[in-house]
Amino acid sequence: MRKFVVIAFVLFIGHLSQAQVKVSPGLRGGLNLARLTNIDNNNTKSDFYIGGLVDIKFNKYFSLQPEINYSRQGSEGRYYDINDNYYETKYELNYLTLGAVAKLNIKGSGFHVLAGPSVDFKIDDNFGNYGFNPVDVDFAIVGGVGYTLPNGLTFEARIKQGLIDIYGYDNYYDDGEYYDDNLILNQVFQIGISYTFKMK
Repeated sequence: MRKFVVIAFVLFIGHLSQAQVKVSPGLRGGLNLARLTNIDNNNTKSDFYIGGLVDIKFNKYFSLQPEINYSRQGSEGRYYDINDNYYETKYELNYLTLGAVAKLNIKGSGFHVLAGPSVDFKIDDNFGNYGFNPVDVDFAIVGGVGYTLPNGLTFEARIKQGLIDIYGYDNYYDDGEYYDDNLILNQVFQIGISYTFKMK
């Protein structure tokens, strides 16, 4: 059994060494339509993201794409003061995001679907103006679709769902009961473009 595993491993390494792996760096950017879940009078906030990528194409069907981005998120909503007066405001949550999406390329069409994780490090926010302090790290799941032209220009639409409450709670505790559906999570719809440079 051990010999079989060694032989299989050697054959696998040999196959990888012959594979035509293509590595292409690139740039990406676009529109963020961001909101925070489970907040009353909460509206979508329009902003932007910008960053870089490396497209690692293993074959004509599958690519892995590590990314680093600056992403401006948050929401538009109301702030209520101690006298119950409210003010329209923009809640700013800006992140440095590190992600890696797996791309399944649909042969001969230019279309692809993608999915992957993201780790978001908070750079700054304006929540201190309202007496709040969001946590410094968020984890998210990204999914989407895209279309790539032969010249390397790509158009994409993505949904990014945060997985950690922005204040770090596992759930809210109220009147002796736990409420998991009251977590305040980042939620972003992204529309953008990217361009990969062809390497010789």
